[in-house]
Amino acid sequence: MSRSQPVAGRGHATRFPTVPQGLILGLLLATAFAWCSADSVLAAEPFDLLLKNGRVVDGAGTPWYIADVAIRNGKIAQIGRLNGRQASRTIDASGLVVAPGFIDMMGQTGSPFLKDPQTAFNLLTQGVTTINAGEGESAAPLVGDEAKQAGWSTMREYFALLEKSGMPVNVVQTVGHTQVRRCVLGEVDRRPLPAEFEKMKGLVREAMEAGAIGVSTALIYPPAVYASTEEISDLARVAGEFGGGYYTHMRNEGDRLLEAIDEALSIGERADCRVHIFHLKAAGRQNWGKMELAISRIKAARAAGRQVAADIYPYINNGLGITAFIHPRHAAEGPNILRRKLDDPQVRVEIRRDMETNFEYENWHRHTGFDWDRVVLGGMSDRPYGEHNGKSLLAIAKALSKDPWDVFFDACRINAFALPQTMTEANLIKALREEFVSFCTDVGPAGGSSIASHPRAYGAFPRVLSRFVRDLGIISLERAVSQMTAVAANEVLCYDRGRLSPGLAADVVVFDYAQVADRATFAEPHKPAEGMRYVIVNGQVVLDGAQQTAAKPGRVLRGPGYKP
Repeated sequence: MSRSQPVAGRGHATRFPTVPQGLILGLLLATAFAWCSADSVLAAEPFDLLLKNGRVVDGAGTPWYIADVAIRNGKIAQIGRLNGRQASRTIDASGLVVAPGFIDMMGQTGSPFLKDPQTAFNLLTQGVTTINAGEGESAAPLVGDEAKQAGWSTMREYFALLEKSGMPVNVVQTVGHTQVRRCVLGEVDRRPLPAEFEKMKGLVREAMEAGAIGVSTALIYPPAVYASTEEISDLARVAGEFGGGYYTHMRNEGDRLLEAIDEALSIGERADCRVHIFHLKAAGRQNWGKMELAISRIKAARAAGRQVAADIYPYINNGLGITAFIHPRHAAEGPNILRRKLDDPQVRVEIRRDMETNFEYENWHRHTGFDWDRVVLGGMSDRPYGEHNGKSLLAIAKALSKDPWDVFFDACRINAFALPQTMTEANLIKALREEFVSFCTDVGPAGGSSIASHPRAYGAFPRVLSRFVRDLGIISLERAVSQMTAVAANEVLCYDRGRLSPGLAADVVVFDYAQVADRATFAEPHKPAEGMRYVIVNGQVVLDGAQQTAAKPGRVLRGPGYKP
């Protein structure tokens, strides 16, 4: 009989047969052999892509190191010294930086990819592998003729089309407050009725279940400017119920900057969700001293346990449709009617009076110091203005022997894009030094849009790396990359990327740190950046040298409320 050991039981000993030690040893050896065999098979399997001898800046903010990075099945497979390992393609990254792909925190829209994937070229040459789309306006929902023309109405339908057509980069998407307001109310200056507001909340709910990451606002533009804090809070609360956030172009970025931050924080608190502030700035010389106070408000909220962050673009000229210079009360019937009203001399007198004396709204004329020489115009094709893109409004007026105000109203009629110089580089540096700050182009895919007349469309990320990191030494390369990647990934709820680590998504950039630079200017806003050698999205090369490939491995990265 085999020996047995007593085991405590209920009132008596229970006895189990003892397993022979030889059998246990055999089982352990067999298991170890199986593990070793599996490891051997995996080690023998070639990688899809192997980046050799790169200077790895992994996105975590830790010091760089020399290593090989292997990619298989769209993910980081291994990091280390991988001598002798085989891959379908091997890239010598000696002397180059290997980092996670950059995330554009305000990439506007992925819709241009539906017609032309080459519209991603301006992003790829900057190292951008993911865009956050939606700033008050969003590609969905749509209603009526607009939906018929586009071919979709809901966010779910829109995402399906993006994935069917394929994309060179990934897209995360917010649902725009402006968008849902227009779908239900149109352009009018009034509060929604209870039934109308339920429809608005239903549209947000549908978008969150389709995979949107939150609600976004653009509160200086009609019709969003007419919305109450309560209206926005209640819509953001719907997003918060799905784990989403509140992403905002705040109600004011100048004279009432601090009050606007307080409003954004209160919306996040009421909605019980995270808050992200798009393109943080202090616009207008009279407000430059507010940047430290703005940053302090955000830091205080974070210290209290609130999830609050911001992004910036590295330029002192912002960019917006030139009609944003006009008091929003004139746009209460919509932008088309506003442009028609500009033919009325009395309306022009009222608009000019507001711009010169009324500071109760976000007055961009005031923010430029009432100086038309500090307002660059772009996105114009109509004669006689098309040949003057990239020049100041004052310079155009002189060249055409026109009064600057006549040029302004003409520019409003043709929907020109304005690039007013309203910021200071000292404040950019203050913001850039904060660990919760990420970066944006505020353009996304260029695609011939008028907003691409700002050099940030082609140069934002390389400008951070070249001017502020390499040349001025404001922050380290490791810190800058972390803010472009891991920090941004957390903000858009993409926790499976933004860092180089085995098992994470293989969004990777390889660039020449000594050569990386922005080349776009106001005169030549579409000049590509230099220095990016390779860009990899979900394991596939989408920028090879200076050329965009035909690959379209980008995905819609859905938020936590997604319901298949």
